[in-house]
Amino acid sequence: MKLPTLLLTALALLAGCSIGAGSRLPPATAELHQPEGVSGQSPQPGWRGERFAVATANPLASEAGAAMLRAGGAAIDAAIAAQMVLGLVEPQSSGIGGGAFLLHHDGRQTVAFDGRETAPAAVGEGLFLRADGKPLSFHQAVIGGRAVGVPGTVRMLEMAHAEYGRLPWATLFEPAIHLAETGFPVGQRLHALLKAEPYLRLDREAAAHFYDHSGQPVAVGTTLRNPELAAVMRRIAGEGSRALHEGEVAQAIVAKVRQHPDNPGRLSLSDLAGYRAERRQPFCSDYAARQAKPPRRYRICGFPPPGSGAIAMAQMLGILGHTAAVSLPFADPQWLHYYSEAARLAFADRARYVADPAFVAAPADSWYSLIAPDYLAVRAQLIQAGRSMQVAQPGVPGAVAPTRSSMPDQVEYGTSHLSIIDAHGNALAMTSTIEDAFGARQMVRGFLLNNQLSDFSFLPHDDRGLPIANRVEPGKRPRSSMSPTLVFDEVTGEVVLSGGSPGGALIIHYTAKLLLATLDWQMTPQEAIDLPNFGSLNGPTLLEEGRFPSTIVEALGSWGHEVREIGMSSGLQAISRDGGGLSGGADPRREGRVVGE
Repeated sequence: MKLPTLLLTALALLAGCSIGAGSRLPPATAELHQPEGVSGQSPQPGWRGERFAVATANPLASEAGAAMLRAGGAAIDAAIAAQMVLGLVEPQSSGIGGGAFLLHHDGRQTVAFDGRETAPAAVGEGLFLRADGKPLSFHQAVIGGRAVGVPGTVRMLEMAHAEYGRLPWATLFEPAIHLAETGFPVGQRLHALLKAEPYLRLDREAAAHFYDHSGQPVAVGTTLRNPELAAVMRRIAGEGSRALHEGEVAQAIVAKVRQHPDNPGRLSLSDLAGYRAERRQPFCSDYAARQAKPPRRYRICGFPPPGSGAIAMAQMLGILGHTAAVSLPFADPQWLHYYSEAARLAFADRARYVADPAFVAAPADSWYSLIAPDYLAVRAQLIQAGRSMQVAQPGVPGAVAPTRSSMPDQVEYGTSHLSIIDAHGNALAMTSTIEDAFGARQMVRGFLLNNQLSDFSFLPHDDRGLPIANRVEPGKRPRSSMSPTLVFDEVTGEVVLSGGSPGGALIIHYTAKLLLATLDWQMTPQEAIDLPNFGSLNGPTLLEEGRFPSTIVEALGSWGHEVREIGMSSGLQAISRDGGGLSGGADPRREGRVVGE
């Protein structure tokens, strides 16, 4: 099936609108930043419709997805078309060289499709250790081939499409191929991130694509073409995921990884050919929105391990239910105190227990032991009014002594999110990634490779020799914060919300904010997304810079919180369904857009 000429013309018109050589390793003192830098804000008006909606991180991607729905496609068709465009227009965040989590509901059942990258067969647990046994710095580890995992996005989307797609596979690539060949205007965000990026220029192919002869990034509004990526997508459209995982393109990926002059990796052709996406049961929990009027009950479904977000959010929401937070407004500093304390407890458990379930058993033989009501009630008792614990210790779910140590603090990066509800009763949430902004800074045939192995713990054991659950092992999937989320009305079983965000470990807090604001405080998706960001990773209390009054900052400080005001560049996308139709929201901190009817 060919898309109508009118559609391709519309994409070209939208593309014409402005929207917002050597090689060396970085020094060990390289500063770590947020997953992607702040690039300004573009206020979003919110969106209302009745039939379908597509919310993604870029207007071109949202339009490509909506075009599939107008052509009679299903949500998965729209997601594939949108994701291919995202990999082209915001290559710093995701693409065919990375991985993804997809949560899909077809009106009857909810399925979690796992396209997370895997560690090559030849890696060992000392992958990120220096000769003296100390861990490499983040950028020493990721710039080059060392941290490149086996990509999984395309193979996972192929699996989901075989089950739920309505349009031919090849049709879904037409918008991205068209834009790659004819070009799209560089937006402010991509330009700003390229300008601030110190390592991408070191790769000859990336430098030639993103920078001019004087080393300056492509200017805002420049028409950027990518014929090499168009050629690869044509092959994937015709041959399926084999075109990426086998043959000439796979050989180019492996050569790039293994032949890096300073930091080679261990990816092999057999790793690529043998990659398998996984079909999993979602991790679901019940939630009572007590502040809603009238109170309502929901079923919140997210991604199971190796995803950590659904468990952490269920823990935080459950713990908050045992505190005075249930009767406090968001603007009250006490509410932020309780939330931050609940976050510390959840992230302490995350650091000790959550990892790839093929390698690590759940505590007490069930991941649900981490959200058992009695366990959360005990954890909540550790929270004191007006006094921060500052750093929490992990609990012991099921009263089973832990056999693994907690993962040390380690920065997490990247990603992009999209949410879709179609007219056929399908809904999905998908978060995709190449990890750090611009991944491993290695370009192959027009796309960037991931640095996903750096989501593993750099240290494999603690000082006592206890293994860390999320350590590097061959074939293992690194723990992820990606949190695609679907929410259901507990009475009717209908989908009421699809949402998620990029943002490294802070994804969990961005998505939790969305849930609390829409379910408890009964805000629209756009109102919820617009709220200031906040959270804690079991350390300082983090507040979005310039968004909180000094009275809140001072109150938290007086209760023992180490408050840090930072740029928190979320990229929330969300769609809700109510009696009046559909509502959508896109994050003003990035370039997202909701498109639908």
